[in-house]
Amino acid sequence: MPTNARTYEVVEGWEQLPSGYVHRDVAGVAVDGEDRVFLICRGDHPVIVYDRKGNFLSSWGEGEFTYRTHGITIGPDGTVFCTDDGNHTVRQFTPAGKLLTTLGTMNTPSDTGYDGKDSINIPRPGGPFNRPTNVAVGPNGDLYISDGYGNCRVHRFSPTGQLKRSWGVPGKAPGQFHLPHGIAAAADGRIFVCDRENDRIQIFSPDGEYLTEWTDTQRPTHIVFDGQGRAYVSELWWHKGQTSQRHGPITEARYGRVSVFDKDGRLLTRWGTPDATAAGSFAAPHGIAVDSRGDIYVSEVTHTFAISRGLPGSHTFQKFALKS
Repeated sequence: MPTNARTYEVVEGWEQLPSGYVHRDVAGVAVDGEDRVFLICRGDHPVIVYDRKGNFLSSWGEGEFTYRTHGITIGPDGTVFCTDDGNHTVRQFTPAGKLLTTLGTMNTPSDTGYDGKDSINIPRPGGPFNRPTNVAVGPNGDLYISDGYGNCRVHRFSPTGQLKRSWGVPGKAPGQFHLPHGIAAAADGRIFVCDRENDRIQIFSPDGEYLTEWTDTQRPTHIVFDGQGRAYVSELWWHKGQTSQRHGPITEARYGRVSVFDKDGRLLTRWGTPDATAAGSFAAPHGIAVDSRGDIYVSEVTHTFAISRGLPGSHTFQKFALKS
C-alpha cells in the first residue's frame, strides 16, 4: 500500500496548442531549470516549448526529425538531448534548436540481427544505435543511452561523446533486457533502466554493474527523479491477448498508470483507471517529467497505441498539479 501518499489533480486545458498545430503522439516531455516544458512530438512540429502556465513559447526541429521521435532530456547546462529511433541517432541541441552534437550514424542502424518488427527477440547485442529510446545525464556529465527497439543495451558516453562501454544482452535475467525503454540517473550516480517488456526497473552502478531491481511496476516506459530523490514512472497498458515476459499471457487488461516511489522504491501514490479517455487517466503513457514545484507532466503516444484499439478522443498530454 502507498505510504506518505501524495495527491495530484489534473489541470485540464493546460496546454495552449497554437492554431494549426496537432500532435497525435507526444513521445516525450522534459522540464528545464526555468520550468519551461519541452514536448517531443511525432508530427510537423517535433519540439514544442511552453512556459509553466502552458503558454506556447516556440517550436523547432521542423523537417529535422522522423515521425519516430522517442525521448527528450534536458542536461544540467540546459541543452536538449533528443532521441529519434527512426534515424538511429541521439542529437544535442541548444534550447532554441541549434544542433550541437550527433551521436550515431544517421539512418544507419547497428547490426543486431533485428528484423524491424520484433523488439522482444533481438538476436544479438550491438553497438550504438539500433532504434535508441532515451537519454540520462549522470552526475559527472556522462551520457547513458537506452538502445531498445532494435537492440538490448545501455551505452555510456563521455560528456564529449566518446563511447566508454555498453552492457546488456537479450533476456530476463539480471542485467538482461527486453526493450530498455526509459532511463534516468539518480543523484548518487546509479542508473535506473525501464526494462519495459520484463515489467521491471533495473538498477545499475555508474559502470553498469547490476545492483537490484524494482518489480512493482508495469511496462515502465520512462522514469525521472525530483530533487528529493522521488522517482516518477509512466507505465503502459497491458491489453488482453498480449504477453508479458514476466507474467505471461494477459487475460484481463491492466490499465495505464503513473506511479511515484520514494528513493528506496516504496510506493507513494499511483493512479489511472480503465477509462482511457477520462481526464486524469491514460491511453498510452510514454514519457514523464516533474517541475520544481512537484507538478507532473505525462506524454502519451495515443495514435500509435490507443487509436488502433478503438479509443478515439484520447488525450496525448496532461499536467498534474501537486495538491499535498
